[in-house]
Amino acid sequence: MAYDQNNIFAKILRGEIPAQKFFEDERTIAILDVMPQSMGHALVIPKCTAENIFELDPAFASAVMHTGQRVARTLREVFAADGITLMQFNGSEAGQTVFHFHLHVIPRYAGQPLRSHGRGFADPAMLAEQAARLRMALAGKG
Repeated sequence: MAYDQNNIFAKILRGEIPAQKFFEDERTIAILDVMPQSMGHALVIPKCTAENIFELDPAFASAVMHTGQRVARTLREVFAADGITLMQFNGSEAGQTVFHFHLHVIPRYAGQPLRSHGRGFADPAMLAEQAARLRMALAGKG
């Protein structure tokens, strides 16, 4: 299957669709998931055209993990998360629904199970507030 240039993450990377972006570097962006499974659920997206791990250039894979680690630390600090789950899916049989490689970074809280993904959109104002808090925390880390 050829890479779909019209998938939602490709459109976000081109600036055609808004997103609550709170981090960006040369190879990655980090945004809040609009259908979060917990408070602070973020996505790390490489700035390349790879559907899955099998197509992802190793330099971008490294960049995703570097950004993912930075995002996980910041989420843990800002939202006082008790733990962090990293998830990544490859192929529809594995649960992938957007065919652009991405890493879920999901804060976990004691006694709170994950909400189902794709069951509804979060309040945009809440996501904007969370993204602002994350940008502020990351700006303080240089």
